[in-house]
Amino acid sequence: MRNLWIFINRYNAFFYFIIFFTVGIVLTLKNNVFQRSVTLNSTNEVVGSAYERLNVLKRYLNLGQVNDSLAVENAKLKTELISLKNIDSNKTIVVKDTVNQQQYTLLSAKVIKNSITQRNNIITINRGSDDGIVKDMAVISPNNGVVGFILNVSPHLATIRSLLHKETLISVNLKKNNAFGSLVWGDGNFDFRKAYVKEIPNHFKVNVGDTIVTSGAGGFPKGIQVGKVSKTQISTGDSFMTLEINLFNDFSTLQYVYIIKNRLAEEQKTLETQTPNEQ
Repeated sequence: MRNLWIFINRYNAFFYFIIFFTVGIVLTLKNNVFQRSVTLNSTNEVVGSAYERLNVLKRYLNLGQVNDSLAVENAKLKTELISLKNIDSNKTIVVKDTVNQQQYTLLSAKVIKNSITQRNNIITINRGSDDGIVKDMAVISPNNGVVGFILNVSPHLATIRSLLHKETLISVNLKKNNAFGSLVWGDGNFDFRKAYVKEIPNHFKVNVGDTIVTSGAGGFPKGIQVGKVSKTQISTGDSFMTLEINLFNDFSTLQYVYIIKNRLAEEQKTLETQTPNEQ
């Protein structure tokens, strides 16, 4: 202990410098919006780059599985979609709708950070505003299932508000009868493999194993498979039922995602903004 005090006393000027320097930095960032904004943006870029480098090893270890998944997805999309470009993380996939208009463009991206154990989970990808990514774009997985919505964007990176997030709400319906409902996650069960569909009218017949798909609202094309019903629940005196579903998408192994660019998104948003609220 005596040697420690001698050491501190000998180099007290250095320790005072560190303390006052740290306090000065904290006060500067706390009281100056511009410096705080520049620091946060720089930190996000550095952290994002670091996560991407750390994720390189993981991608190589899973390269065989990822390549198999991309090959299966390539075959599936070629048979299901009218028009398709070759799947590649540096290329764009073009999907034509049923009237041969290119409404949806799918841009692939690599996942460089992902969380599944939090109440509000966020995903970071290696695409940003330089690639045409903007906030609120819908995101799907290469295999089956929805991923979430674009949350924040920088020039080269973007974050996704995952489906595994309390604020994520997606319009879906039952594939067999088009009954509409709202897809949510959490609500007392934080299993990343399960979610809930609420507000399904209870006069519809629902069976375990029925498929849930996107309804075509909220930026997602109609008919993207989400999951299968595993349990139904109807509250006494309630006119709606809640469905528990097993998600097709495995968030724990997510390596790539597709960002959906909707050509009519701005037109639809403008039109709905101009429409008076009848409620």
